[in-house]
Amino acid sequence: MLRKLGTRFGAQLLPATLGLGPGLGRKVSGARGQGWLQPAGHDTGVKVYNSLTRRKDPLIVGSADATSWYSCGPTVYDHAHLGHACSYVRFDIIRRILTRVFGCNIIMVMGITDVDDKIIKRANEMNISPASLASLYEEDFKQDMAALKVLPPTVYLRVTENIPQIISFIEGIIANGHAYSTEKGNVYFDLQSRGDKYGKLVGVAPGPVAEPGDSDKRHASDFALWKAAKPQEMFWASPWGNGRPGWHIECSTISSLVFGSQLDIHSGGIDLAFPHHENEIAQCEVFHQCEQWGNYFLHSGHLHVKGKEEKMSKSLKNYITIKDFLKTFSPDVFRLFCMRSSYRSAIDYSSSSMLEAKRLLLATATFVQDARAYMKGQLACGPIREDVLWERLSHTKAAVKAALADDFDTPGAVDAIMDLIHHGNRQLQLVTKGPGGPRSPAVFGSIVSYIEQFFETVGISLADRQPLGSHLRYGGRLCRQERTSGSSEESEPLGLVEISSAVH
Repeated sequence: MLRKLGTRFGAQLLPATLGLGPGLGRKVSGARGQGWLQPAGHDTGVKVYNSLTRRKDPLIVGSADATSWYSCGPTVYDHAHLGHACSYVRFDIIRRILTRVFGCNIIMVMGITDVDDKIIKRANEMNISPASLASLYEEDFKQDMAALKVLPPTVYLRVTENIPQIISFIEGIIANGHAYSTEKGNVYFDLQSRGDKYGKLVGVAPGPVAEPGDSDKRHASDFALWKAAKPQEMFWASPWGNGRPGWHIECSTISSLVFGSQLDIHSGGIDLAFPHHENEIAQCEVFHQCEQWGNYFLHSGHLHVKGKEEKMSKSLKNYITIKDFLKTFSPDVFRLFCMRSSYRSAIDYSSSSMLEAKRLLLATATFVQDARAYMKGQLACGPIREDVLWERLSHTKAAVKAALADDFDTPGAVDAIMDLIHHGNRQLQLVTKGPGGPRSPAVFGSIVSYIEQFFETVGISLADRQPLGSHLRYGGRLCRQERTSGSSEESEPLGLVEISSAVH
């Protein structure tokens, strides 16, 4: 679920996980990714960067009719911010592409962490029950996702509604010899029992970490599956005494409840690769006693505050809420902003980058309006090189499909679309006198249809969007007014000072 890494060690692993630099820690035996098993099933035609192998692998799913996808969801203790939004929007775009371009029927499960240290702490501060707080911010999160046009998962599953199943999952891990309970009522995963198999994502085994003097772990690197109850905290009865689940076991149980021992796609922010996803893999593979539980792990890069080498997060007090952002810009502008970089890369939030995304969207809407005006006979142009436009349209379709099949290269796809618009605009040259020759409305109709289809596929609407320039009707023809820079821009986005002041 959405959390920051708890140790400096974990943070230093992230560049290595994305193939951006060396990591730290003790290497596991064998080449990383060497043990990955290419699954059998339906080849989607996409090559995707798989964090398990650090390379682009053919995306082969168990079934095109039922592609399984687990997404880490929120820990619901506060408002979601743009850092969260960036990850969810990026994966929503990928989900739409897989569904509408490559024909996968995706079953997506998202877990909701509605019991957690942060929830309990915040509830005490607000003098309400943890359950009430979690319910409030779960609904808030869902409203934010709807406002961003993120498709809901097939099903949400809450941790508190699956405690018996989590307990059974822990019992299975203990029975298979990979976890142990203590006299204090805690249950830990025995990391040494995993041996060289731990580290599939990060390629390292964790080094020793400092533990409090009263720790009841056998080894410092073991992690909690069940936490003994503390005074004044919510708890559930279990074979080991009253308590509540650890963080990592929640996702393993929830995913397994729906998909069993095999998962096609697992997604989340890159900060979840270690330790969260690494521990999920360990738990699921020892519970199901399988060689490979998740076939593809997809990780999104952080949203950074421009000019600073830090991600946008609540802990760093540099964030802006989704609700505040949407007071200034539309969800379509934010979606195009996300598409202009690889989903795996870090992306800078800034006024200029948001305004550039808005400018491109408005330029697209303007072209579509002009092309429609030409089709109606309301825009007088010189002779159209119809053969050139048909060739450019065919080239664009091939380029977009190839880009999307190459690890969902949305920047490449957007560039191809904008190049098509450039060529279309060159043909729509206004003339001051009467019509300049035979008309070619069909080719512009095909271009408009394809452009709208592309943006609809990724969740962006061009309808009812104010174009860059307005038009006035003169004698049955449309002539553009002079376009002035900045005349149609919305107000500036919230700046970095305002981002910092947005912290509660």
